[in-house]
Amino acid sequence: MSTDFQSIPLIDISPLVEKWDDSNMTQDDGVMEVVRQLDKACREAGFFYVTGHGISISLVKEVRKLAHKFFSLPYEQKLNIKMTAATGYRGYQRVGENVTKGIPDMHEAIDCYRELEQGMYAALGDPLAGGNQWPVDPPSFKEVMEEYISLCTALSRKIMRGIALALGASLDELEGGRAGDPFWVFRIIGYPGVSSIDGLHGPNNDVGCGAHTDYGLLTLVNQDDDITALQVRNLSGEWISAVPIPGTFVCNIGDMLKILSNGIYESTLHRVVNSSPKYRVCVAYFYEPNFNAAIEPLDICTNGAGGTKKYEPAVYGKHLVSKVLTNFVM
Repeated sequence: MSTDFQSIPLIDISPLVEKWDDSNMTQDDGVMEVVRQLDKACREAGFFYVTGHGISISLVKEVRKLAHKFFSLPYEQKLNIKMTAATGYRGYQRVGENVTKGIPDMHEAIDCYRELEQGMYAALGDPLAGGNQWPVDPPSFKEVMEEYISLCTALSRKIMRGIALALGASLDELEGGRAGDPFWVFRIIGYPGVSSIDGLHGPNNDVGCGAHTDYGLLTLVNQDDDITALQVRNLSGEWISAVPIPGTFVCNIGDMLKILSNGIYESTLHRVVNSSPKYRVCVAYFYEPNFNAAIEPLDICTNGAGGTKKYEPAVYGKHLVSKVLTNFVM
């Protein structure tokens, strides 16, 4: 459960990145120190920065640069990849189409998911069936983003192995039927500056994204270096800023990891308020369980609760689709 943290911890995960597939990694002092720090961060804040992640900073910056270029295009051009129910909720959404708890959010975005074919998971995945919609302008957008997604998937798996060890589980406890064939969600998000609200086809408010928790296992946030907008709520209800640290990802755990850990790790409320006059970009990668996985508390996480499982099993894909179908006003 989260605490009254006043800052978000920074973890150098390079020992874990280097040794993540070594069967003897638990005997490495550097790896186990990373595991200890991950456990502390997940227990106390549910958020942490990572450095030493192994993804080139030039690529991280290029992803944001391409996002800025796309969002600077004329509105009518962005509508070429407009999200609809017919596109599997993939594509561009204008400012105000995403809603949190019924309130329109002050951001625009491109939403992408791991691609699904109709009937792949019976009717469960059909609302999200289809291919992602990528803009042709800027050039190379699709290729860069797909490379980035692949690297984020690999990095997330490494971090999740560390988290499995932090919970006292085996290295691959969260893989197999749970996340051995992980789904992913990818959102390229643009937050207008406070002086640029008029004329953006959306509501006039200052909340870029309302308070929420994430749905899956682990989120990697790639945010602009010069604007502080992401805020995380501590146990007392204070909003703690996730100040950008160049070269890092901001990571946070989601609802499915909360269930797996039996509440030992909390999916912490967070929001975005861009009070800067500058346009802000954030690229969020969400590492999720297998789409049809039934997620329930791990046995090893019920010992401190007298064997009681605090949460009922949840099928990840059903949880995701239920959220997606209520997230948009189109």
